Amino acid sequence: MKRSAFADSQNMEAVKGMELGISVPDFCKELGISTATFYKWRTKFGDMETLMIFKKKDLEEENRRLRGMYVENKLMATNVAEAFAKKW
Repeated sequence: MKRSAFADSQNMEAVKGMELGISVPDFCKELGISTATFYKWRTKFGDMETLMIFKKKDLEEENRRLRGMYVENKLMATNVAEAFAKKW
């Protein structure tokens, strides 16, 4: 997946900056993005605040870590079950 040239906080600031009254196409041209990109940002970051973005990233990282732990435990349990299932 291609990385964005803008950080989430920059995306949020761009969405908040639209409240100045500039037209969307002019604003997008100034930022160097397409209007579709702007509208995606607006749906994603429209009602967020900066602290919410950082909390969201922390929660996503914790979720990723917990999923990894779950997979490791599941594999270990499978290996143990296979070892006990073998006939000695």
